[in-house]
Amino acid sequence: MRNSSPVLRSGLTVAVAALPLALAAVPAVAGPGISVSTTGSTVSVTTSACTQINGSWGTASLLTSSQGSFAQGRQVTLSGTSTSQSAAWSSVSPGTYTVIVVCSDGTTAGTQSVVVSTAPSPSRSASPSASPSRGVMGGVGGSTTDYGTVTLVAGGTLVGAGLLGTAWYLRRRNKPYRL
Repeated sequence: MRNSSPVLRSGLTVAVAALPLALAAVPAVAGPGISVSTTGSTVSVTTSACTQINGSWGTASLLTSSQGSFAQGRQVTLSGTSTSQSAAWSSVSPGTYTVIVVCSDGTTAGTQSVVVSTAPSPSRSASPSASPSRGVMGGVGGSTTDYGTVTLVAGGTLVGAGLLGTAWYLRRRNKPYRL
């Protein structure tokens, strides 16, 4: 007789124990929110939460750590389409900022902190070198050296000697009964 109840009980115990973990791993469903990014000293925010009312999508504000309200920050009007609205601030000095987006209907689309770091100083690159007057000589392996007549004749003689030696060797192989 087969006894499957301990296996069934242990399977249910594991499933019941894992249920709270599985539910905790699923993020809570929230609104679309905002997405903030930085490029050098420019901070930009994107959202899809706002609707247009009287030709306005809403306003975004960039607050420093010492500012406490939306009105104290650098405010920029959102622009965009019904699927995506955005705003940007340029020449932002390094530091930690908070971006708040308030739609034209008065609802807050989201709040997010962002860190603006110092832009790397431009480094001097090597000065461009003069290009070859005849371009790249791909058939010669990219070489731009102009060899003299003596070098070319010596090379041609070596190639000719190699061809004559190969022909002589192959001719001797074709006559195996030669003494």
